[in-house]
Amino acid sequence: MANHEARPAFAVCVVENGTDDLTAGMLYRVLADETADTEGLLRVVDDSGEDYLYPAHIFVRVVVPQDEEQRLLAVAPANVA
Repeated sequence: MANHEARPAFAVCVVENGTDDLTAGMLYRVLADETADTEGLLRVVDDSGEDYLYPAHIFVRVVVPQDEEQRLLAVAPANVA
């Protein structure tokens, strides 16, 4: 099911409406999910702290410098770090 990525992935939500668990402009952790990718979805750890599938088109993937990844992961919900 999941494809293990060597590095953490992140994306910014770019849609104002649609769900109470996403905030436009917020950076989210993206978890590897090969099946979701083939269906145009991303597995995202949302504001609830849980991971759910969302349409990929409501996010813009962000490349984070490797030396900054740990700083972001340090403030991520405990269930994804």
